Amino acid sequence: MRVVQFISRIFVGLVFIFSGFVKAVDPMGSTFKFTDYFLAFGMDSLKEIAFPLAILLSTLEFTLGMALIFNSRKNITAWLALLFMLFFTPLTFILAITNPVTDCGCFGDALILSNWETFWKNIVILACTLLLFFKRNKKDNQYPVWEQNLLIGFALCVSVWISIYSYRHLPVIDFRPYHIGANINEGMLIPDGAPADEYRSLFKYEKDGLVKEFDETNYPWQDTTWKYVDSEQIKIKEGYTPPIHDFSISNDSNGDITNMVLQNKGYSFLLISKDISEIDDESVSKINELSLYALNNNIQFIGLTSSGSDEINEFTTSHELPFEFYNTDEIQLKTIIRSNPGLVLIKEGTILDKWHFRDFPEANQLQGDLSAYSITKHQTLNINLFIISITSTLLLLIILFHLVRIRFAGTKNRLRL
Repeated sequence: MRVVQFISRIFVGLVFIFSGFVKAVDPMGSTFKFTDYFLAFGMDSLKEIAFPLAILLSTLEFTLGMALIFNSRKNITAWLALLFMLFFTPLTFILAITNPVTDCGCFGDALILSNWETFWKNIVILACTLLLFFKRNKKDNQYPVWEQNLLIGFALCVSVWISIYSYRHLPVIDFRPYHIGANINEGMLIPDGAPADEYRSLFKYEKDGLVKEFDETNYPWQDTTWKYVDSEQIKIKEGYTPPIHDFSISNDSNGDITNMVLQNKGYSFLLISKDISEIDDESVSKINELSLYALNNNIQFIGLTSSGSDEINEFTTSHELPFEFYNTDEIQLKTIIRSNPGLVLIKEGTILDKWHFRDFPEANQLQGDLSAYSITKHQTLNINLFIISITSTLLLLIILFHLVRIRFAGTKNRLRL
């Protein structure tokens, strides 16, 4: 039983850590998901709390997972884990039945699960959590309370820092199909032999004032006493959906220019703004500078937005912008970059770089080869993240070593007795 309890604790802890981490690196993704749920259930007034709720949920999951892994504050941790699962397991059952949003969002964009898959996953976690709960009072060699609190505080601070950094800049790890290095053209391809959507046709016929439904196998096509009324197709099986879909670039004056942009052999800057009314004056100044740099260096610069044509015309005229805006699906824009506005650099459909509006580059920084500039920038960023990761790992290893030492000392003392 002790082995089963240990495996359950590690399993539940790792699931909580993973779930909390992938939400923490993309707080806006969780915010959009909460908003989708609120709108689906007619709770529009709760949209304002979607962002703080996203931060709270990721922090709770990550901290709780760390506490479980290191067996810290067993009683409180067991209670919180049980209450967490008792709330979310019935909730995911309701979501599986009603299916208001197809993707549960429990693991962000790192792992896409259906609502039914999420429910059965929660059943397994709940079973393990119940075991931990009923064994929570079993005496064990525990390290001092202040050390347990220090570990929990460390996990909490790490989670909050990741969320705030990712919100103010861009996700430190990008799990979306529009990550740097991805090719948009390839992301829209459907592989040969991929399963297609399957539909069932229903036909409505009327006879003697009675309307009856038939399918392809039994509709009365030879019986002239039945009069055709209507038909519909029902999807019975989901086919393959490419990672990138519903992506297009068009406006009223130039039509659809998607292929022209994605097949451009030169560089292209895409200014992304799901709602141009939210762009502030400081960002407009930087956008103007960058667009003039692009114009003077024969680099394509276009804006993508889901705003209406009247709003676009008013915005471009009032700010005297030297480039055109095109319409793209709002969901795609929010998926491409978690910033409004945001900037994306592509070449032949491959995403070379992305910038949050707080990190828009100065025009003088972009002199020379843009690919080399992007590679150098990301090498520096990766080195910084590597240093942070190594530091955090060393701290956790020190704590783990201390725990093992205490347990070994406790076992040794019992053997002497």
